[in-house]
Amino acid sequence: MAEPSLADLRREIDRLDAAIHDLLIERGAIIDRLIAVKKTQDSGSAFRPGREAAMMKVLAERHHGLLPFDTIESIWRIIISTFTYVQAPYAVHASVEAGDDKMRDSARFHFGFTVPYVTHQDVSSVIKAVQNAAGDLGIFSFSKKAASPWWLGLDAPDAPKIIARLPFVERPDHPAGTPVFVISKPLADAAVRETVIFHCETEGWNDAVGQALSQQGLLIKTEFHHDHGRRSLLLSGSGSHSVSSVSDFFNTHTIKLSSVHEIGSHAARFQLLSQNKAG
Repeated sequence: MAEPSLADLRREIDRLDAAIHDLLIERGAIIDRLIAVKKTQDSGSAFRPGREAAMMKVLAERHHGLLPFDTIESIWRIIISTFTYVQAPYAVHASVEAGDDKMRDSARFHFGFTVPYVTHQDVSSVIKAVQNAAGDLGIFSFSKKAASPWWLGLDAPDAPKIIARLPFVERPDHPAGTPVFVISKPLADAAVRETVIFHCETEGWNDAVGQALSQQGLLIKTEFHHDHGRRSLLLSGSGSHSVSSVSDFFNTHTIKLSSVHEIGSHAARFQLLSQNKAG
């Protein structure tokens, strides 16, 4: 059998490109029907972080071949985020307190170029912007020690909540690998509780508590040190943890809490150790 010519191979590529385009058009038609069924135009954000995290995990696990997973992930992120925007338009508000470049890379990789990108000088401003918007999202990076306890703005029941942690698929040399939290107004029917986030205000501190927290599956994501040994802590733990179990832990270790709140949750981190290649 004769080897295909360059023209033959190009025709095959054109055929596949047309098929991909047709499938995207078909996906759009289904989204149009979905809008009619869910009436998302009237119900706020169409963002479903649990479903998106699950979709990206499936893609990572089944991918193989020459094309790097970086490309696959970025294509699907644009498809998902743009169709979400079509269902119910939203903007992404980003804190550039730690620099604009990484946040812009993260926003464009995960949400594409159709979704408006709005910058703010700090996390508190992002929280306020999301609070005052219909269905917008906020993103911001975090470090072990915070310059201010910005998470105070997430305490109230109707305040924005953490709904996702990006990237959904973590791996070495991720093109937009800066860890960021995503916040929105509370998503009662869409939140995924594999990892739960708590805000704790302590009246004192004991250095042994940090190690004990880890043994209980509670990790300090970031913290702010007040005077007189008081600390504001952002803790993460599995979905089995609750406000009462966190309170019980601190009581057991004789650390008085002035308050503890659940301020969000997200999908468990999924690690891709290497780019999948054809064998």
